[in-house]
Amino acid sequence: MSSTNRTVVVTGIGATTPLGGDAASTWEGLIAGRSGAGPLEQDWAADQAVRIAAQIAVEPTEVIPRPQARRLDRSAQFALIAAQEAWADAGFTEKAGAEGSDVDPDRLGTVIASGIGGVTTLLDQYDVLKDKGVRRVSPHTVPMLMPNSPSANVGLLVGARAGVHTPVSACASGAEAIGYAIEMIRSGRADIVVAGGTEAAIHPLPIAAFGNMMAMSKNNDDPQGASRPYDVARDGFLLGEGAGVIVLESAEHAARRGARVYAEAVGQGISADSHDIVQPEPEGRGIAHALQNLLDNNDLDPAEIVHVNAHATSTPAGDVAELKALRKVFGDDTDHFAVSATKSMTGHLLGGAGGVESVATILALYHRVAPPTINLENLDPEAEANADIVRGEARKLPVEGRIAALNDSFGFGGHNVVLAFRTI
Repeated sequence: MSSTNRTVVVTGIGATTPLGGDAASTWEGLIAGRSGAGPLEQDWAADQAVRIAAQIAVEPTEVIPRPQARRLDRSAQFALIAAQEAWADAGFTEKAGAEGSDVDPDRLGTVIASGIGGVTTLLDQYDVLKDKGVRRVSPHTVPMLMPNSPSANVGLLVGARAGVHTPVSACASGAEAIGYAIEMIRSGRADIVVAGGTEAAIHPLPIAAFGNMMAMSKNNDDPQGASRPYDVARDGFLLGEGAGVIVLESAEHAARRGARVYAEAVGQGISADSHDIVQPEPEGRGIAHALQNLLDNNDLDPAEIVHVNAHATSTPAGDVAELKALRKVFGDDTDHFAVSATKSMTGHLLGGAGGVESVATILALYHRVAPPTINLENLDPEAEANADIVRGEARKLPVEGRIAALNDSFGFGGHNVVLAFRTI
């Protein structure tokens, strides 16, 4: 079956984040404006310039068996937990091809991204090699550290045979995975794709490296106030960990089985800044190109857009560049966008951000309410001039008619990905 006009819908969601061990508790935390940040209490953190992070709310070993967890990097553990929830939420009780399943494994794919991959496994096993010798290195090291491990393990979980893929585009990876999944279904390669992003990089080396490049907040005395997008005092992002996964399905396939539909996955817009390896193009030209690409290649009326889940990491340059791009493409229409920066609560999950924030965007449409941006005490005048930021408390979205929302994700290397979702 081949078609470029197939409608793609979201039929399942799952997450494990600093706000909760599933999508429901994560959403509850977002709407309540609760921060998942806290101090790093590990022994290695004492010598770090950055001693705060948004750590996972529920440890994976509370959800998956310890023997299985020992054979998975932390990033794959998160992905598996979120995927299990999303798969069940979509109404599937068995893996594809198993007895009792009506899912064709040859029409099922997975696309799970990670920006850094199995970094904790790599670094920990190198320490084992140095301290204890060659024979003590785990034989599971390679399948644990490889970046495609989360997607491969989710593929094994659900029985996917249409393709198992792993985009790696830094902090845009999770969104790029979902965009790739949409195209898999549109092109006829698959009827169902389990897609999202995961990251587990709270480890001494990444913390030190990000800290030394002045990318992260050093507001160690106030962890919950450290991530403050659009505030004049913002001083860098707060590292988070976790995963967000969704089940995407062709509308026809979902209708045939009577599935509950959260939203339509309208499509993606992509571009590259070609400006700097870590700094965003200051006027948002690359981001604007991605937004225009979204409009040019998808059936999306700008008048439908009422909400934006912004990338907004709490960095001085990045937050404003994104808003300038929105203004450049949509003009005065941005006055009607309710812009939320949910990283103020979850921290920045790097390659997992696009997955978790897609879950948040989909639920914002489904419940017709936009989460707040917290810690915003003194709004940057440039932000105020370019967008309507949801501040203080959640805001209701229009209750009638079809509405759409955008999820923006950008990454080191100049990667720009914009996803659009719409109510049915």
